[in-house]
Amino acid sequence: MKIRIFIAAAIFMATAGSAFSAELSGVLTQGSMVTGKVDPGTYLSLDGRQVQVAPDGRFVFGIGRDAASRAELEITHPDGSVERRTLSIAPREYDIRRVDGLPERTVTVPPEEAERRKKETAMVGAARAAFSNQFFWEEEFILPAEGRISGVYGSQSILNGKPRAPHYGLDIAAPVGTPVKAPASGTIVLAETDFLFEGGLIIIDHGFGVFSALLHLNSVDVKTGDKIKRGDIIATIGQSGRATGAHVDWRMNWQDIRIDPGLLVDLETE
Repeated sequence: MKIRIFIAAAIFMATAGSAFSAELSGVLTQGSMVTGKVDPGTYLSLDGRQVQVAPDGRFVFGIGRDAASRAELEITHPDGSVERRTLSIAPREYDIRRVDGLPERTVTVPPEEAERRKKETAMVGAARAAFSNQFFWEEEFILPAEGRISGVYGSQSILNGKPRAPHYGLDIAAPVGTPVKAPASGTIVLAETDFLFEGGLIIIDHGFGVFSALLHLNSVDVKTGDKIKRGDIIATIGQSGRATGAHVDWRMNWQDIRIDPGLLVDLETE
């Protein structure tokens, strides 16, 4: 199946005959990234969360995996007038699987490793906290590696009868050592070789709260602060961290909202 979701769509519920002053590009569905433009000097919020607007009016926001069917976009114009529109968010279906009989250590954090995991989580949070004015989220994203799509966004496992956190990435399986490319340009804000769950990990800041993360890497060939271009080789595929096979797990965020990288590329799946 070939999925291509990077088309212009302004889907909203508005009063008949009224004009909508924000241009939107993207599909309004769970997990999507939406870009747009408003008049310079406009203040924008989505469900009460501020959406950063560039001096020329460009902006980007993300819609979460389990987003409600409606979201309110509030536009405060430079003259102080306020416009509100309710966006209709399309639902998606996700794969749910059950796996029983796994060793408990593989599905929970052992107490002796809890402190380590706390520090790693704090490092990831700090890396994603900084805001930059880069516009690399406007680039056409590419897959970070060549290989078989072995996992998709939104799927969830019930391990030993306990629901686990959903999978928020796109998994690409390939042999250890396969080159990993930057899916879009940006700045490296975290580059680590041995995190407990992620193994080798790289986080890229694409600007305006949009980040990519690449997990389970064998080698990490960049360092924090490096400026990289789309297509640059920055790592190799591994089986590090909590990985059951050699692959790279590509994840994306807008602020703290997990979005689906598979919606931004030409994705071939069986």
